[in-house]
Amino acid sequence: MKRFWKYIKPYLAAFIIGPLLMIVEVIGEVLLPKFMANIINVGAANHDVPYIIGMGAVMVLTALLMMAGGIGGAYFAAKAAISFSSDLRSDLFDKVQKFSFSNLDQFSTGSLVTRLTNDITQVQNLINMALRMMLRAPGMLIGALIMAIMMNARLAIVVLVVIPVLIILIALIIKTAFPRFEIMQKKLDFLNSNIQEVLTNVRVIKSFVRGSYEEERFAASNEDLKESSLNAYKIVIFTMPVMMLLMNVTTLGIVWFGGKQILAGTMPVGNLTAFTTYIVQILMSLMMLAMVLLQSSRALASLHRITEVLDTQVNLSDEGCALPERLVESGKVEFKDVSFRYYKENKEEVLSHISFCVESGQVLGIIGSTGSGKTTLVQLIPRLYDVDEGEVLVDGVNVKDYSLRNLREGVGMVLQKNVLFSGTIEENLMWGDDEASDQQIMEAAQAAQADEFVKSFTEGYHTELGQGGVNVSGGQKQRLCIARALLKKPKILILDDSTSAVDTATEAKIRESFTGTLKDTTKIIIAQRITSVMDADKILVLDEGRIMGLGSHEQLLKECEAYQEIYYSQMDKEVSAS
Repeated sequence: MKRFWKYIKPYLAAFIIGPLLMIVEVIGEVLLPKFMANIINVGAANHDVPYIIGMGAVMVLTALLMMAGGIGGAYFAAKAAISFSSDLRSDLFDKVQKFSFSNLDQFSTGSLVTRLTNDITQVQNLINMALRMMLRAPGMLIGALIMAIMMNARLAIVVLVVIPVLIILIALIIKTAFPRFEIMQKKLDFLNSNIQEVLTNVRVIKSFVRGSYEEERFAASNEDLKESSLNAYKIVIFTMPVMMLLMNVTTLGIVWFGGKQILAGTMPVGNLTAFTTYIVQILMSLMMLAMVLLQSSRALASLHRITEVLDTQVNLSDEGCALPERLVESGKVEFKDVSFRYYKENKEEVLSHISFCVESGQVLGIIGSTGSGKTTLVQLIPRLYDVDEGEVLVDGVNVKDYSLRNLREGVGMVLQKNVLFSGTIEENLMWGDDEASDQQIMEAAQAAQADEFVKSFTEGYHTELGQGGVNVSGGQKQRLCIARALLKKPKILILDDSTSAVDTATEAKIRESFTGTLKDTTKIIIAQRITSVMDADKILVLDEGRIMGLGSHEQLLKECEAYQEIYYSQMDKEVSAS
């Protein structure tokens, strides 16, 4: 509870006022049956019309006050619940933004979406319901019980027998419901992941004519969620009829024993009417508590999932950095005996004893077979992952001694999977520099060979891109991502196979532009095509996480067998193709 106090404190007034206003409604509900009994016992029995009118006016005034209390209580409860959940959602989103890649590997995207939406909503609904019921239900229970005992203590014994039975029933229901709701939320995670995956990759699905397969897969996960939801809601479905049965049996018992007392002349008729109403109020208050507790079981399952994210230890942070104000200045990169595993319990290393140095302004080409560790290697430079052994140095300083912000500000990275966001082309490019002028944007696009095709669009740089840049080709997307990185003016530029969808002539123009626009920037280029790295100052050949060769194109062609195999196999293909 202590950790959630910070979400309650700013709205403490609403958390207090809401339940207090609901007490006004409770007081009215407890008094109205007594007023009605007085009308029957006094006004109707004595044919006293003025008394009936006066008591009726009191009842109308009480009903109006109840309405005001109910509306006010509902408003403040909603305000408190919505504000609480909004702040909690913001903190949860901020925490996810701080996650490292390895932290993100612990949760599926669908699971994080569910936690940020559905799970937060469950907590919000619980708070809203609790604030409206936390004083109303106990207040009605206690008030109605006191009034019933004051009216007829002997008749109230019937209720006192039923209450323990209801409490035991509610406890059993809650114990059964909690694990079922937790399973249901996990099934919802899986369904959301399925939906996200299908919608993101819908073009691939259509091109492979796999629509039927995905429909079957979705139907299976949807059916799974349906079954777990029904399994959970069986508890809710079972609760209401059983409680209504108990309430009706109790009411019948009250009417039976109360009717005998009326016939014996020991109880006024009006008192039986009021007493019956009080019994219904007592049982209804217990039903309200049961519904709150049922909602609690689902909300607590959601809260547990939320705290899992909040409690996740972010394994990449600025904690312990020795030079928090230091900026990347020259862009020199050095690896010293670096080894890395994605899963620490796994003995097999993704990178093993990697050592090399790239001076400021140099071009390093990295080449190797699929799965050789090329992408993993460059992700260690901006600390997207941390090394297990050895050191990664930038400007002679261990990357762990920089603040993450300053380190990553100095590194421009075009990832293997190019990502654009909804919005205009200009807005996407300004991710590199949100204060860039139109001229700077155009120059970056020209360097990336993107300006020509952008201007061919009717809206030019104001052309709206679909989610993920679906309305531009793969090569156009790559060039826009390169332009975005160039606009950042980084000291280190990493291109992770980011020209694979671009023709060789365009790729050559992009590389040529680097000599002017990025003269002093260290450039690291991962490529599958050997022609993309032949002109680099140094070429690093990787195989199964180990360095097989390091040197210029001429050196490697003489000394590195792995490089020779790649070179001659690709050259032979080009000759055959021509």
